[in-house]
Amino acid sequence: MSEQSIEPVIDVRNLVTYYGPRKILDDVDFVVNPGEIRVIMGGSGSGKSTLMRHLLGLHIPRSGVIKLLGRDIAKMDPREGMAFRREIGVSFQGGALFTSMSVGENVALPLREHFKLDENTIRIMTRLKLEVVNLGGFQDLMPSQLSGGMIKRAALARAIVMDPKLLFFDEPSAGLDPVVSAELDELILKLRDAMRMSIVVVTHELDSAFKIADKITVLDQGSVLMTGTVAEVKASPNQRIQDLLNRRPRDQEVDVDEYLRRLTGAGEA
Repeated sequence: MSEQSIEPVIDVRNLVTYYGPRKILDDVDFVVNPGEIRVIMGGSGSGKSTLMRHLLGLHIPRSGVIKLLGRDIAKMDPREGMAFRREIGVSFQGGALFTSMSVGENVALPLREHFKLDENTIRIMTRLKLEVVNLGGFQDLMPSQLSGGMIKRAALARAIVMDPKLLFFDEPSAGLDPVVSAELDELILKLRDAMRMSIVVVTHELDSAFKIADKITVLDQGSVLMTGTVAEVKASPNQRIQDLLNRRPRDQEVDVDEYLRRLTGAGEA
């Protein structure tokens, strides 16, 4: 089968979105193929988090089309949307574990919400996924008893408990020491290979991005600067990309008229 005939798991075309009068994403095209780990990188305010929220269906764009697993998410009715969400997993930056629930209860929650399963089946499935993320035996602990890295792994176990085809991971290495971060990178690679899932990772950690990415999409000021392999991104002649990779601050040009309008509130209702 040729590469052109493979249906992408994510296909975004001409995505434009605004927050009020401010354009946040400007004509973004974004395609991810099955089995790929795609890293989204960019500086603060580049639009990467907004792109992630659109991919999850949390925001409606001003214009453009977003297809996940071959389906236009804007055209799904509520019942279709609920069924579709069983096929994707999300691991949030802070873990987003429920502090009143044990680790096992947190991981089991999607199973209880979406399926009618007996408790023994739920317990086995939950413990299997905890074993996958190297948290076997920790199901009875509370989130407050976990380290930062363990919270990330517990959240990941919850995200994969229903064997999703597509996994979204927001800042997996944020707040972790280098050793724990490297272990989490290895776990992401293991998941892709063992469960044959496609993974989208938003991160600003260069070492992590270079280790796990099949391809990297670099955003800047709401636009895609480039998409390429790690080697292609490192070799890019684009000055903004090199500034990002080498942690160089950019000189910002000041539009005097726009600056004065912001100070005076000119044009506001």
